[in-house]
Amino acid sequence: MKRMGQVVVVTGASAGVGRATVRAFAKRGASIGLIARGRERLVATAREVESLGGRALVLPADVAHAGAIERAASRVENVFGPIDVWVNNAMTSVFSWVREMRPREYRRVTDVTYHGVVYGTLAALKRMSQRGHSGHGCIVQVGSALAHRSIPLQSAYCGAKHAMIGFTDSLRSELLAQGSGIHLTVVHLPALNTPQFHWVKSRMPSRSQPVPPIFQPELAADAIVFASQNRRRELVVGWPTLKAIWGQKFLPAWLDRHLADEGIQGQQTDESDDHYRPHNLWRSVVGRYGAHGDFHDRAKRWCSQWLINKHRGLITGAMAVLTVGAIGQMLLRRVGQSRLRPGNNLPAPSRIESPRPGT
Repeated sequence: MKRMGQVVVVTGASAGVGRATVRAFAKRGASIGLIARGRERLVATAREVESLGGRALVLPADVAHAGAIERAASRVENVFGPIDVWVNNAMTSVFSWVREMRPREYRRVTDVTYHGVVYGTLAALKRMSQRGHSGHGCIVQVGSALAHRSIPLQSAYCGAKHAMIGFTDSLRSELLAQGSGIHLTVVHLPALNTPQFHWVKSRMPSRSQPVPPIFQPELAADAIVFASQNRRRELVVGWPTLKAIWGQKFLPAWLDRHLADEGIQGQQTDESDDHYRPHNLWRSVVGRYGAHGDFHDRAKRWCSQWLINKHRGLITGAMAVLTVGAIGQMLLRRVGQSRLRPGNNLPAPSRIESPRPGT
């Protein structure tokens, strides 16, 4: 097939943040490899990609299996050509008290949310490193506020996200030491209105929800696409994410207490949950889920913090121009005021020399 636009791979592509990200890349005319477990939703996603002007390749695979990810990466390059952008987005979680968690649940969440990132990164590096003298391409790790500040009831997910940051920081230093041209970045996201709260495994009495304030997944997609095009080390999206990161740096004990008091009920709605409903921990849940969950009435479509962060170069430049202009105006006013002071406009007195003796 003829190469057009960027070649992108997105894991967890069939729903939630992944689905919104795929749409955003498709609007740019990208050729996209779609990785997720559910073929039915992948096919629906592929149709959306093509309707938006992109091309899609359906790649049913579980990111917890390194071999499956390697085969998917090879398939993408055989069909579309060299991969330009790889987005590691797939995740899963369990809402539960630690004392009620099972060892195999910890392993499964870690395999998907952490090892899936590792396997995807390895597949991308293998191909991107072979291009040119120093390699070429971009790997985007989809992080979270919970990668910096853990919350109760999601110990497995938080642990996996923390591990992802440790892995990514190590790799970044190695790429710098090798003089690599591959760009590695992380996008840390706030609470989002995605379907995961409908299908996540939970032992809590009430239905799970994202911790308010809640944002629409298109905000995350915009940040991920932006990260793939701009060489930022890290992108923080949303004031809540920023507060969580800085709060953990300076007030960790206060956050411990605050989350103990507010974090349990804050992750649950007033509706009771059915513990026998299907969940996606072990297999994909059947259904026509898209990018959005059921929290439209509370989800925000934009965030001032992200707009400032995204356009910080433009804003900094504009502030510099305004500052220079203000300083110039102040200097001009001072010069004008000094010229208008009494006596400033009188001619200077003639210099009269005293006669010398004997003249």
